[in-house]
Amino acid sequence: MLNDAQQERLLLSLFATAEVMGQQLTQAAALLMVEDLREYTEPVLTAALRSCRIEGGRLTVASILKHAQSADGRPGKDEAWAIAMITNDEFETVVLTDEIQLALAAAKPILDGGDKIGARMAFIDAYQRFVSQAREDAKPVNWHVSVGFDANRRTQAITKAVQMQRIPHERGQLYLADLSIAPVTEDGRAVAALLTGEVARPSPKLREKLAAVKESMLAMRRASAEKKAKLRIQAANELVGRRALLIQQSEQLEVARSTQ
Repeated sequence: MLNDAQQERLLLSLFATAEVMGQQLTQAAALLMVEDLREYTEPVLTAALRSCRIEGGRLTVASILKHAQSADGRPGKDEAWAIAMITNDEFETVVLTDEIQLALAAAKPILDGGDKIGARMAFIDAYQRFVSQAREDAKPVNWHVSVGFDANRRTQAITKAVQMQRIPHERGQLYLADLSIAPVTEDGRAVAALLTGEVARPSPKLREKLAAVKESMLAMRRASAEKKAKLRIQAANELVGRRALLIQQSEQLEVARSTQ
């Protein structure tokens, strides 16, 4: 939001722009325009007024907003759809806006059904609606990273986004640092060798850890064997008990029949 000094400068710019465009603004009208525009930053409004002067016509809040909103960094509908389609490749890292993500979610059921044309229409309709709402709320564009599996493509996508000023340089560096892959150590290769069967030389500390893990696994196996033996004994005892009960019940039935 513009501070008091910036609002005063905007007021003067509105009077000057209106005069250049052959209009006369009353003070009340100019103050109302400042009230409607103060949610935007000063550089954006300065550029928007310059565009209005170049374009000509009448100076209105709508004409200023049109230029201010188009400079907010949100891609057009066609570029937004192209960005959204990249997300179908799980190996790609994609830098996208909140509105692209929301519109893609709205169109995804249609896209999953195989109707790409219908999905594109649904996406564009939803995207333009979300963008209009964000601009009406004077919400700045928010680019974020959807990370893919391919490490090389991550670096390329984030570097390009920084070059296009879609994410700040410092934020891009943080992304790259977080996504960097640490080199494999000798101990890492030794752990991998347990799975691949390759020869490796773990450090003494890792050898101790591996020995402890191995001993723990053997202990679990011994405990499991003992538990199984106990269960087998318990089952055998229960079987003997059931047989004794059946024999007893049979004898009782025979006695009952003989007394009838």
